[in-house]
Amino acid sequence: MFKKFSAKEDIHSRTNVKSSVQRGLKLKLIEQFPKLENVIDEIIPKKGQLVVIKCTDKLSLYAMDNEVLFYQHFDDPFVPSLKLIHKFADCFPSVTVDRGAIKFILSGANIMCPGLTSKGAALPDENLPAGTVVAILAEGKETALAVGKLIMDTDEIKKVNKGIGIEVGTHLGDGLWSLEVE
Repeated sequence: MFKKFSAKEDIHSRTNVKSSVQRGLKLKLIEQFPKLENVIDEIIPKKGQLVVIKCTDKLSLYAMDNEVLFYQHFDDPFVPSLKLIHKFADCFPSVTVDRGAIKFILSGANIMCPGLTSKGAALPDENLPAGTVVAILAEGKETALAVGKLIMDTDEIKKVNKGIGIEVGTHLGDGLWSLEVE
């Protein structure tokens, strides 16, 4: 999604978010990511000014203190930025891919099921439904290298082991990672 993202060409407008809208946004984020409840005021402080940045293709970036926290495409689920995941890794569901998938993910490829079920990869014990936003870790690495959305639930990925398992939204080094919000 952010492979060829450019701040000059893709960003259309920036607007400060009203405090009432900001409170509603916090509730939606907690509903989607329940583990954020204890740190949501640290991520989006009550006195802080959240900014929504409207981009091409109905993409909205939510930023605070010149850093993108989340993005949303149309009315899809919110997707945390990698920088936010690096700060609050325990608050988001995650999967681990094998070493062989790393170079493909960093070039923007989606993640195939065998990359999630092979030796070195790991899916969570509890079943995550399709559509869940997950942090993507790599075998032997401590921080996430990408964020994506499950195409099928994790039990189905284990059973079918064919096709695309995760649609990657953003990865290390893409346009969102290097975006400087001013």
